[in-house]
Amino acid sequence: MGDGRAIQRRVRLKRRPVLDRHRVRLRGTLAPSEVDAVFSGDDYCTELARWFGAVPVRSVRTGESSTAVRRDLAGEWHQLAPATRAGLTTRVVVLGAESTGTTTVADILTRHYVARGGAWAATQYVPGYGREYTELKSAANPGVDINELSWNEADFDAIGPEQTRREELAARAGSPVLICDTDAFATAIWKRRYLGVQSSPAWTAVPPRTVYLLTDHAGVPWHDDGMREGDLAVRAAMTEWFAEALTTAGHSWVLLTGSLKERVDVAIRTIEPLLALRARFGEPLHGPGFEP
Repeated sequence: MGDGRAIQRRVRLKRRPVLDRHRVRLRGTLAPSEVDAVFSGDDYCTELARWFGAVPVRSVRTGESSTAVRRDLAGEWHQLAPATRAGLTTRVVVLGAESTGTTTVADILTRHYVARGGAWAATQYVPGYGREYTELKSAANPGVDINELSWNEADFDAIGPEQTRREELAARAGSPVLICDTDAFATAIWKRRYLGVQSSPAWTAVPPRTVYLLTDHAGVPWHDDGMREGDLAVRAAMTEWFAEALTTAGHSWVLLTGSLKERVDVAIRTIEPLLALRARFGEPLHGPGFEP
C-alpha cells in the first residue's frame, strides 16, 4: 500500500464474491486516501487499478523479483528502494529514565546485528538527539550548571521532530532492523519531566515501530557523566511514566530488568521472532483478472 501498511493474509481468490470482499478490505486499509494510480510490474496491475478507478502504470522490470524478496527479505534487501526499506525494517526503540542503560543496550544490539554481515552489516543506530541538543544548550549558556538550565516548549518542539527525521534517514539506509536509542514518543515523557503534564504534541505521532524496550531503573546504579541531573526520585517515577504512556498508546513493549547480560538476552529473544514474523508475506493475488 502507498503508506507502507501490509495486509498479512494469504489471498487465494477464485470467486467473484471473494474478490469483492478483498476489494472492500483493501479500501478500508487505504481509507481515507484516494487511489490515483496503481504501479506494478505484475500482470494483475490493470485489474487492481480497475478496482479503484485508478490508472494502471506497468513498471519496467529491472531484474528484481518480488517472489525472491518474499522468500528471503534479508537476502534481497539490497534490491529494495530506500522508502521500501524504511517501511519494512523492524524498528526497535530502547527507552528509559536517566542512567538506566538505554544507550549501552542499544549499542550492544546494534553491534550484534552488524556482526551478522550481509544486509545486516548496514544496521543503523539512531542516538538520542536530546543529548546533543542539551550539549548545545549548555554551551550557549556558559557558567550555568546543567541542573539550572531553563527548558521551554520550544526546546521539545525542536527535539521531537528532529529525532524522527534522523530515524527516517537511518531507516532508509539501514538493514532489516533499526535500533533507536529513544524516539519522539519518549521525548514527550522528558517534556513531562521538565514542564509537567501537557497535551501530546503532533510530533509524538511516530512511524510504526515493532517493539519498545524499556530499561528498568531498578538495579542500575546512577552514573554521573557530566550531563545528568541525578534526581533519583524522578528517575524512578519516569520508569512508571514510560510504562503508563506505552500501555495507554497501545504500543508493544517489554521491560528489561536484571544484569546487563540478562537485559540484552531478553532484548534479542524479543527481537528475533519479530524479525521472522515481519519477513513473512502473503501470496500474490490470484483469481479472475489476476492470471497471466
